[in-house]
Amino acid sequence: MNEKNNNNTEVLTKNKVKTPNMYAVILINDDYTPMEFVIYVLQTIFKKDYGEAKDIMLTVHNQGKGICGVFSLDIAESKANQVVEFARINQHPLECKVQKQ
Repeated sequence: MNEKNNNNTEVLTKNKVKTPNMYAVILINDDYTPMEFVIYVLQTIFKKDYGEAKDIMLTVHNQGKGICGVFSLDIAESKANQVVEFARINQHPLECKVQKQ
């Protein structure tokens, strides 16, 4: 952007664009949702291949939670809502949270 100072000369200034905050979508382990269903969710909603989906599912199973992906806030919230809605439709208690990175 160009501005003029008191001497009628132009001063160049730079506009700083802030990088948006990123948010992790996290699956929470439970004792009821089948592992195969979690893999299917990871493949369909997060577009993971089978191997990566299985690895994330095992992390969720063994560590209690796992990151499905990192996105801008609106996309992260949308994906988390899709997971919970799809799980409820299929009568599973799977939980999904959004956490700022």
